[in-house]
Amino acid sequence: MGVAFLSGQRSKDPRTQVGACIVNKDKRIVSTGYNGMPNSCSDDDLPWEREEGTLKNKHLYVCHAEMNAVVNTFSESLKGCTMYVSLFPCNECTKIIIQAGITEIWYYSDKKKGDPKDIASRKMLRMAKVKIRRFPRQKESIKIDFNVNENS
Repeated sequence: MGVAFLSGQRSKDPRTQVGACIVNKDKRIVSTGYNGMPNSCSDDDLPWEREEGTLKNKHLYVCHAEMNAVVNTFSESLKGCTMYVSLFPCNECTKIIIQAGITEIWYYSDKKKGDPKDIASRKMLRMAKVKIRRFPRQKESIKIDFNVNENS
């Protein structure tokens, strides 16, 4: 989950920095992703606002962390893999997760629990027999010391 959160830090979204990490059956990381604009579309030229009903709505453009983690995988199949994600997947990402063959999801936050997209996601995941688990909060933060090699 720490890798998912660290991946999310790469996002330029000022409100929501979601990250995802996919591991295989051997617990090896096979992909990561974060929410951002599509390849070749500048993060600086597309909107990060949420102006509903206008072209200034980021949701018309942004690729979610889960989607990016799936499409960034190039070395092996995702069948039977586990995804760690900082925010429970929306219905669109859920479809991609199921199609990729991911069989387990660990999520950290479900702040949108109960909205129609969340309900649809959970319904599809149950039907596809994808295990969903809430990641237990063990720490409030993880400290990364970039000086660790300098001090030894």
